[in-house]
Amino acid sequence: MQNNIFSTLFIGQNYIKLTSVDSTNTYLKNILTNSEPLPEGTVIMAENQFSGRGQLQNKWLSKPGENLTFSVYLKPNFLTITQQFYLNITVSLGVWEVLERYLGADVKIKWPNDIYYKDKKLGGILIENSIQGSLFKNTIIGIGINVNQQAFDAELSDKAISLNQILHKNVDINALMTDICQVIEKYYFQLKAQKLEKLMADYQAQLYQLHQASLFEKDGEVFVGVVRGVTNSGQLQIEVNHHMETYNFKEIKFIKPEPNNPIIT
Repeated sequence: MQNNIFSTLFIGQNYIKLTSVDSTNTYLKNILTNSEPLPEGTVIMAENQFSGRGQLQNKWLSKPGENLTFSVYLKPNFLTITQQFYLNITVSLGVWEVLERYLGADVKIKWPNDIYYKDKKLGGILIENSIQGSLFKNTIIGIGINVNQQAFDAELSDKAISLNQILHKNVDINALMTDICQVIEKYYFQLKAQKLEKLMADYQAQLYQLHQASLFEKDGEVFVGVVRGVTNSGQLQIEVNHHMETYNFKEIKFIKPEPNNPIIT
């Protein structure tokens, strides 16, 4: 469907809006599996995503009609496999920049690609790559943002937050989506131009807990470390006892400190 609500060159120019779907990423993958022609930049948006997925098969829970859930189809065949983390950087920066316009400097990127407001999750990104040889064939990017949901289940109330809860008013979901697509496109063109150093610098400048003492857990043990940056391959760099350590995704996790209980370094 050709669409004029997107002021972009290609992302969102083919736009499909669904009332309900299990997962917009899965919907896109099914189209590709059936070998249907699909232009790069296709956006699939769902009012109700009833089986959304996060990283490593985690569920993304979203109340129907209150939040933003959509997927973008890209073909970054100009990238090598060793550069794949730069896709995370590109998309994370696109989402972060738009949300920062609404909420200011308290919006950060929690490595590798969650969006946090202070110490609560505001949004998440799931990137699923298809590789052919040593290059990318295509990429499906799923994005979920907590927008107008006013309350979360008890198990999530201290972990998740929405734009509505912060701003105390509703936000136009369609306008938010089109803004995010426009800014992702901007960073994607930077990626295509191989401006990798700039993208990495911009990403690292917005890292959650950067240069702050934080609690982490690895193999059941909690330790104090300081986030110092990210390697080109996407490993998190943490200073621990004056030594620099690197960690892969899901090898460690951030531990939220108890209120009024500062971290002792």
